[in-house]
Amino acid sequence: MSASVSPSAARVGVWLIGARGSVATTVVAGCAAVTAGLHPPTGLVTEAPMFADSGLPPLSSLVFGGHDTVDCPLPKRAEALAAGGVLPQGLPTAVRAELSAADSEIRPGGPLPGDTRDDSALIAAFTSDIEDFVRRCGLGRAVVVNVASTEPSPTGAALPPSSLYAAAALRAGCPYVNFTPSTGLDHPALASLRASTGLPYAGRDGKTGQTLLRSVLGPMFTQRALTVRAWSGTNLLGGGDGAALADPAAAAAKNAGKDRVLADTLATPPEGEVHIDDVPVLGDWKTAWDHVAFDGFLGTRMILQTIWQGCDSSLAAPLVLDLARLTARAHETGLSGPLGELGFYFKDPAGEGPAALGEQYAALGRFAQRLRGAGAEPPQDAAGPGGGCAGEGGVRARDGGRSAEVGGGWAGEGGVRARDGARSAEAGGWAGEGRVRARDGARPAEEQR
Repeated sequence: MSASVSPSAARVGVWLIGARGSVATTVVAGCAAVTAGLHPPTGLVTEAPMFADSGLPPLSSLVFGGHDTVDCPLPKRAEALAAGGVLPQGLPTAVRAELSAADSEIRPGGPLPGDTRDDSALIAAFTSDIEDFVRRCGLGRAVVVNVASTEPSPTGAALPPSSLYAAAALRAGCPYVNFTPSTGLDHPALASLRASTGLPYAGRDGKTGQTLLRSVLGPMFTQRALTVRAWSGTNLLGGGDGAALADPAAAAAKNAGKDRVLADTLATPPEGEVHIDDVPVLGDWKTAWDHVAFDGFLGTRMILQTIWQGCDSSLAAPLVLDLARLTARAHETGLSGPLGELGFYFKDPAGEGPAALGEQYAALGRFAQRLRGAGAEPPQDAAGPGGGCAGEGGVRARDGGRSAEVGGGWAGEGGVRARDGARSAEAGGWAGEGRVRARDGARPAEEQR
């Protein structure tokens, strides 16, 4: 049995923005593989002993859906990832039912070129998709996680796609996690909505490789009183993310988080910058190289170089599952606002918290204790078969399973309690807030890495 089985057996939705990308496909396939006992939960911090009895939803309770602008089915995408060595050979066949069930819950995203809907109409459509998912699948709650490719920082008043989805998440009463450096919930136009809903949220930009090392090495130099003179880096990557980050504006948004950890952990910000190169032949694999020039005793000049080579989707997927479970549990216990204790997972964390990985890990441990002591809601009855929607076949029946009878909100017979300050159509209302029209030809946020 998992070390983190929830006392509440209600199923939990994970709504992925960029649901047919490499990261999302690995999330769905990986969750199914671990649940079935085909692979161990390597990389899942939430399966560690410190989360025992913290009330996290079991992996078997997670139900997947999402938005995307591409139409490649998840089973086919998984086969391509297996051919590239990202997924184990044979896994797409073994978990085909789970992949198909999740794919049936993916809805068209946007805005696509030529879409004439304004921001309010797009947000309303995305909100309806999420609410329908929760209602049809009989979920106790759902978490929205952005795993789309990086978009440039916005200019002007128009909301970028990531912010449209973030607004829809809150309007649907769902906690939100931004695993990307895109603007998402941080757009100034969403400040009132973010404050009025009282929902928990976390982000941004998942810390999977180069910045993970920086968050360990930066404090080391400071603690040993060594002066870092320059810190430069290069990233070589392919896939959708490599193509997206070939745009200098998108690369600048990505690098902001990488630079922040050095500014926060070193006594003086060093010279140097990070370069990102798109190498399509690398596919889902990336290489990160760092060159650190530092001074030792009596000014002796020294160099540290690191090389990180990894599979982006395999590094990201367990973190996405962790964050979905942690944020769902935070929502269940009534927590609200930025979850600063989850800074362990991010380059540019929301809320207050330390920047050094060791301190962030300690904060995560305290968060586990906080969740453990928060109590749980009453057990629920079984809700019918399927890891997809009840009555729609697909994935195997999950442990527990009955959630609230969700009508238009979160209240329901024996279900999850309505939260104070929960979503209302008027919260942060879009009427009178500009209703900026979507730009024709705006780049979809879901073009995946």
